Amino acid sequence: MNDYYADLGVSRDATADEIKRAYRRAARTLHPDVNPSPEAEEQFKKVSQAYDVLSDADKRRQYDSGSDPYAAGAAGFGQGFSFSDIMDAFFGGGGGPAGSRGPRPRQTRGQDALVPLDIDLATAVFGGNADLVIDTAIGCPTCHGAGTAPRTSPRTCDVCKGRGEIQQIQRSFLGQVMTTRPCMTCQGYGTVIPDPCRECSGDGRIRHRRTLTIKVPPGVDTGTRIQLAGEGEVGHGNGPAGDLYVEVAVKRHPTFQRRGDDLHATLEVPMTAAALGATLHLDTLDGPRDIDVARGAQPGDTVTLRGLGASHLRHSGRGDLLIHLLVKTPTRLSAEEEGLLRQLAALRGEEHPATRVAPAENSLFGKLRDAFKAR
Repeated sequence: MNDYYADLGVSRDATADEIKRAYRRAARTLHPDVNPSPEAEEQFKKVSQAYDVLSDADKRRQYDSGSDPYAAGAAGFGQGFSFSDIMDAFFGGGGGPAGSRGPRPRQTRGQDALVPLDIDLATAVFGGNADLVIDTAIGCPTCHGAGTAPRTSPRTCDVCKGRGEIQQIQRSFLGQVMTTRPCMTCQGYGTVIPDPCRECSGDGRIRHRRTLTIKVPPGVDTGTRIQLAGEGEVGHGNGPAGDLYVEVAVKRHPTFQRRGDDLHATLEVPMTAAALGATLHLDTLDGPRDIDVARGAQPGDTVTLRGLGASHLRHSGRGDLLIHLLVKTPTRLSAEEEGLLRQLAALRGEEHPATRVAPAENSLFGKLRDAFKAR
């Protein structure tokens, strides 16, 4: 009995990948198109026969048990090998599409869909429900995905006889090989639809506009994607639907800006209120709140309201609401107002104020920078 392991130069416990690599090496040097010598041709037949046995699990098991499959008259290389077998030996894949065999199914999984959703800031902070109008493929209600007209059915393809593929003999550097390709008549399905459904034109699905009410979790922000399993496009032949991804876009708010999970607002404070202190009112997303402005407040000072920011998306709790004070200096004064301010300047010895440069960390820019760095 032939020693196929020795012919390929591999051990008896060699893996399928090791056997394949050994055959590749041998074929690249011994094939008649590369080496026309009679000795190389004979050796190539031996390694081809060895590969035919050892690459097939059933034949290898039979050989390992003491029986040579070729003793029963099995064909050698060039007779029993197809082009797909050779391509698999050299490149690890079949000669057909994705190495497939037989007709492909008409029913396939649908594609995922991505749609935008505009929401207001309150919905982003607290969550809620939102209605979304989408236009996707659904199963055809007339043929229920079959693609055929009522009281008709698909017919076996006359060209491929239902196999979904056709074979041809071609010459290559390996000699005569058999190629397999999808049948062009039935597009690889193995059947044709002589009378397609008029509503879906044989596709098994139609376009349909529908409204979905989706649950928006608290804490979402612009760019957040919400996945809805099975709400995407239905596949060909009424196949399983893909997923729907909803990408959130938060509308601009007239008062608040969001940075991370914190909300920011700017509150104008009159000069006198900043000097004397005051309590101002602000309508927050949680309702009216009192803002205590301390006596002597400076431009850029910040009042923090804890827990009034956006909800954390992946854990409990909320960010903060930061109120930035903008001290307003009057630009138009009546004669009486100007007189009072001049009296105040005289009382404070500020009629002719000396030039003083504030330290960088105490400047308005420095305060704003430190406030944002702290967040």
